[in-house]
Amino acid sequence: MNDAHLDERIRQMTFASVYPHYLAKAQKKGRTKAELHQVIAWLTGYSEEEIHEHLESHSTFEDFFANARLNPNARHITGSICGYRVEEIENPLAQQVRYLDKLVDELARGRKLEKILRTA
Repeated sequence: MNDAHLDERIRQMTFASVYPHYLAKAQKKGRTKAELHQVIAWLTGYSEEEIHEHLESHSTFEDFFANARLNPNARHITGSICGYRVEEIENPLAQQVRYLDKLVDELARGRKLEKILRTA
């Protein structure tokens, strides 16, 4: 699959379709829904209510991130996820989705919240 096709799939994918996977991954490793929402809020600037609105309205990732207030420290998210180095992804939307994937992965791996949120 070429990058343009992948970028289009990511753009049209809904946040609500991926969210249950994020939640299951986190909870399977003993993390809470509240911690997952804290990570999402840190990255996007969304309140708990706004996260729920995006879930209920089945926002595409394009709409989800278009309205986000991306945390300026998101640029410090580095490493590989799904075979891609997040800091090298050129498509801004694909990079933002991978930022979220990476944060959820770090949460599921048991990393301390302060480290995930790039505060320590």
